[in-house]
Amino acid sequence: MSASPLLTQFPIYPELRTRAALLQDVSVAALFADETDRTEAFSTVAAGLHLDYSKQLLDRGAMQALLQLATQAGLPRAIGEMMAGEKINNTEQRAALHTLLRAREAAGLAKQFSEVRDARASMQAWADKLNRGEQGGFSGAVITDVVNIGIGGSDLGPRLVTDALRPFQGDVACHYVANVDPADLQDTLLEVNAQTTLFIICSKSFSTEETLTNALLAREWMRTAGASDADLDKHFLAITSNLQAAAEFGIPAENCLPMWDWVGGRYSVWSAIGLSCAIAVGWENFAAFLDGAAAMDQHVAEAPLAQNMPVILSLLEVWYVNFFSAQSHVVLPYDNSLQRLPDFLQQLTMESNGKRVSKAGLSLDYATAPVLWGSAGTMGQHSFHQLLHQGTQLCPADFIIPLTTHTGMSEQHGRLVANGLAQSRTMMVGRSESEALTSLLARGVDEARARELAPHLAMPGNRPNSVITLEALTPATLGALLALYEHRTYCSGVLWGINSFDQWGVELGKEIGGQILGVMSGETSETAMDPATERLIAQWRAAQ
Repeated sequence: MSASPLLTQFPIYPELRTRAALLQDVSVAALFADETDRTEAFSTVAAGLHLDYSKQLLDRGAMQALLQLATQAGLPRAIGEMMAGEKINNTEQRAALHTLLRAREAAGLAKQFSEVRDARASMQAWADKLNRGEQGGFSGAVITDVVNIGIGGSDLGPRLVTDALRPFQGDVACHYVANVDPADLQDTLLEVNAQTTLFIICSKSFSTEETLTNALLAREWMRTAGASDADLDKHFLAITSNLQAAAEFGIPAENCLPMWDWVGGRYSVWSAIGLSCAIAVGWENFAAFLDGAAAMDQHVAEAPLAQNMPVILSLLEVWYVNFFSAQSHVVLPYDNSLQRLPDFLQQLTMESNGKRVSKAGLSLDYATAPVLWGSAGTMGQHSFHQLLHQGTQLCPADFIIPLTTHTGMSEQHGRLVANGLAQSRTMMVGRSESEALTSLLARGVDEARARELAPHLAMPGNRPNSVITLEALTPATLGALLALYEHRTYCSGVLWGINSFDQWGVELGKEIGGQILGVMSGETSETAMDPATERLIAQWRAAQ
């Protein structure tokens, strides 16, 4: 495995700082006027997606310097190491082989790929069985609803894919429960019938607190409805590596599909964790979803850096975080089916790259992952776009726009696309105070009032954004889109010299949560804590 130098150690780093400083006051609109081929030069295609990054705060010199950064960081080599199964997750001594989950073949990884093919076969068998109406519950009634119980990557990915591909869904309805708040499960159970419901419990250890709590409640609900312990195998599947714990719960080995330690939760939707998706949309569509991701894998492995879409997005991320001090990044999908995409990308980005030490354990003196946020379509225009256009914070944006709609309402969809394109252009061009004044006068506002209002209507523009278009939102293009951001995340981690595949920051909260729960339940003796926490525990006790 290659070494991971720090970002500030690359020879090109000083030049990048200089170029960023020179571009602070450069107008992107002016660059368009000077560069007639700018749109073509700052765009690329991959796996059914088109990326236009011509509205970024970049000139050709800055882009060439960023590409040198990618070369000096050894990004092609690092991508090859990941796909070859090297233990790039150095703190856990594991590979990160999520790309293997969507591959059609895998030279050099025969053992792992054999396990993947076996898991795919099991997934297909269950998906086909349920969609053919061949799985009956304890009363003999056919299963019509599936409830996926998981959290984090075992929930966000499958939930996103199922929602995004709703036009492709069959007769089996899929529901998702993640929150340990009992209201989450309770609300879901109100929508289903115990006789016709199958639960999928997603937990590698089969001990994840939130997941196991909900699973136990689901089991009790099923028993209350009339199912015996002998009936549980008709209503429960598990995605786990702990077959013994699953068996003790009541789920036999033949109802268990595997999870491997070389797949992190946030990269797991391509694995058996995606079983609920495969059931919802049918195996053929789920296979197309895998193929779309595989096409992006091939692109990132083979495309030259200058045309490599994930690499370009990664370079832009580092460019703004480390050379423009941007603290956040906004993702704006103009398709209601993708409304959960920002939630998914939040975990992918911030759990992967929210790190403060290098792979070697050295403290970093530069920022890593930006805060990622966003919302679907025009809803964001009426809430936070005000900040994007006139706020004091720099928020680079990704607009994601399917060019056609599954609804058949092309005219209305055209309005949606127009809104997305308008927001992208407005972020770039803005409006000067003199232009605002002219507009107000043309509307008949008296001059004194117009001069008073003009500063409030002015927008600085020059707000960087990219536009990712796809002809249609399909299983294949969705797979390509998610894989695009996966690879962007890893490439940024390489540039920052960090491990994108561990998440130790999650562990301490779990440990302390266990301590507090023990005190609250009386199962452990009082543990000395800070006065604020002790007072809050006392408040909870008083409320019971």
